[in-house]
Amino acid sequence: MNLYQATRLTEEQAREYIESVVWPKGPVCFHCGYVGAWKIKGESVRQGLYKCPKCRKPFTVTMGTIMHSSHITLRQWVMAYHLMCSSKKGVSVLQLQRNLELGSYRSAWFLAHRIRKAMNEEPVSNFLKGTVEVDETYVGGKPRKENTGNSDKPI
Repeated sequence: MNLYQATRLTEEQAREYIESVVWPKGPVCFHCGYVGAWKIKGESVRQGLYKCPKCRKPFTVTMGTIMHSSHITLRQWVMAYHLMCSSKKGVSVLQLQRNLELGSYRSAWFLAHRIRKAMNEEPVSNFLKGTVEVDETYVGGKPRKENTGNSDKPI
């Protein structure tokens, strides 16, 4: 997904995208791990709520993730993920606040630090196996020449 596609998502499409990433084989109960929960529908039910037929408890895709208990919309989470992962030199919190039209600096700081924390954690699945190709990255090579601090040399 590119930035143009991410900016055009509705809240429901953003939820479906996150569900496809988190649950590639279908909804998994957060409480007991049962695969095959059903979606609760109705006017008085919040969007994206599922119920497990085994433990009978409700859950959403954000439970147990860094997006849990956040008032930031899922559209803004998807766009923030994209901006932070696709930028070569990173994104400042003020720039996130401006680009995502967040109400305060604290919200943007919360969002950025949650995403950075998730990037530092080990992945749950081992999806990077075998040969991994990465563009615009330099790994290895010769070590840099140490600075001896000798300022007597002519320029």
